[in-house]
Amino acid sequence: MSNTKRILSVDIFRGLTIASMILVNNPGTWSHVYAPFLHAKWNGLTSTDLIFPFFLFVVGMSIAFAYTKRKAHGISVDIYKKIVSRTVKLIFLGLFLAAFTFSFPFIKNLSELRVPGVLQRIGVVFFIASILFLNVNWKVLLVIFVAILLGYWYMMTQIPIDGTIPLLTRASNLGSVVDLKLLTDSHMYKTDYDPEGILSTLPSVATSIFGVFIGMILLHKNKSQQEKLKIFITIGIIALALGYLWSMSFPLNKALWTSSFVLVTGGWACLLYAVIFYITDIKGNSAWGKPAIIFGSNAITVYFLSSFVSKSFGLIKLSSGESLHGYLYGTLSSIITIPKLSSITYAIIVIVFYYLVAYILYKKKLFIKV
Repeated sequence: MSNTKRILSVDIFRGLTIASMILVNNPGTWSHVYAPFLHAKWNGLTSTDLIFPFFLFVVGMSIAFAYTKRKAHGISVDIYKKIVSRTVKLIFLGLFLAAFTFSFPFIKNLSELRVPGVLQRIGVVFFIASILFLNVNWKVLLVIFVAILLGYWYMMTQIPIDGTIPLLTRASNLGSVVDLKLLTDSHMYKTDYDPEGILSTLPSVATSIFGVFIGMILLHKNKSQQEKLKIFITIGIIALALGYLWSMSFPLNKALWTSSFVLVTGGWACLLYAVIFYITDIKGNSAWGKPAIIFGSNAITVYFLSSFVSKSFGLIKLSSGESLHGYLYGTLSSIITIPKLSSITYAIIVIVFYYLVAYILYKKKLFIKV
């Protein structure tokens, strides 16, 4: 995606994030999952809630790497064509996953198709963040970032719903009102909300812009590695402090992607990245991160494949009427009889399998760009 010299810490960060996404999405059974591998039920933050924001954060970093030189040398129509092409591909893949079924013509009833989704959000966020980066300087981008956070806070907390101020619950929040109005409950993840809904896509753009800033600092030629590290840590601590303070009135909430959630997850992303940057780029120890680099080299491809196979295993029915996934997990759980342990073991086996897939692609130098 970029002609800029690769920064291994970013590749490692990307790979760890995509591996974590696959891990938490593929337990043996959702009935038995260790708490850290589940999303918060509504308000709050678990380690799993950090994963998707981290990926959008690294998307922002990649935008800075991909387009900084091109922006300096003049923006051509071809760049916009590539941005649009990548956006369309991501949205198409997301819709394909939602629509696919084994019943001919292999597409579910479109009246029941979930329109939002993870890949769709990545596509939309990539498009908006890329266009902004190409057309404004960092000062304007910072104003836009702050405006998004404050504007979203105002919309979610001050615009009345049926004459009353929103309670920011599943039953009373502006995001769900917008989704139900535009998508209807048949095109949403749940009948009352969608974690990748329309309105919450706005602050998720801010998450990617946050990553753009970090990418710009990484590319700064007049700062030493140590200076950059101090900046990452400082920004991370400030973002965490502001985010947790704001969460007292505007709760941390992934489903709503609240402004406090943007700051807190961005702050943790900065600090985690700072650790990886220190070990890899300052100390020169990158061997430990080679598996993550391999995972990240075909991040979207491996994520899409894992989602497609997981859905297929749930749809394939054996002669007993049991799904293929159910049969495989049932076999494993008969050996490992502790439910949560067998469930996480299944997820680890899935991760190992997709690492092997990523490793084969890496060794053959096949890097599939979406």
